[in-house]
Formats: sequence, C-alpha cells, structure tokens
Amino acid sequence: MSPSQESVFPEYERETSQTSKLIKKVKETPLVPIGMGGFAAVVAYGLYKLKHRGDTKMSLHLIHMRVAAQGFAVGALTCGVLYSMFQDYVVKPKE
Repeated sequence: MSPSQESVFPEYERETSQTSKLIKKVKETPLVPIGMGGFAAVVAYGLYKLKHRGDTKMSLHLIHMRVAAQGFAVGALTCGVLYSMFQDYVVKPKE
C-alpha cells in the first residue's frame, strides 16, 4: 500500500497482531474459547475411546461423541450469552 492512498479500514490495520485480536475477542466473549476447547477435548476423548470401545458399535460411538461435543459447544455459547446479558443489564444498567 503506497503512502498516498488512504486506508479503507484504518482501525483494522492499526491492530495487525493476531495475538492482540485474539486477546480482545477473549475479553469480549470469554466463554467461546472455553467452548472451543471443550469441543476439542470431547473430540480427543472420542478418538481415544474409539480405540478402546470394546463391543460398542461404531455408529453408536460416533453418535454419542457428536452429541457430547455439540452439547458442550451449545452449553458454552448459552453461558456466554447469559454472561453477556448479565454484564449489560445487571452490572452496567443503561439509563
């Protein structure tokens, strides 16, 4: 980008660090990364149990793991929405 051209998104280009963007998003919605981590943990546990599943059918195992992963992600998102509502309406009432 040449110095004579104006930036279309100046506030976006000021923050070029991916780490600073991630930290900003985590502060805004702290439970989303927890949900993502929980989802990854359920997937890792599912892969471990896949090897040691015994007599359980493959399809039943995969259905249980999918439900557990989705449940964790939806639960974390729900907690995030409740946290956001608590911050907006209880902690900082707008008047």
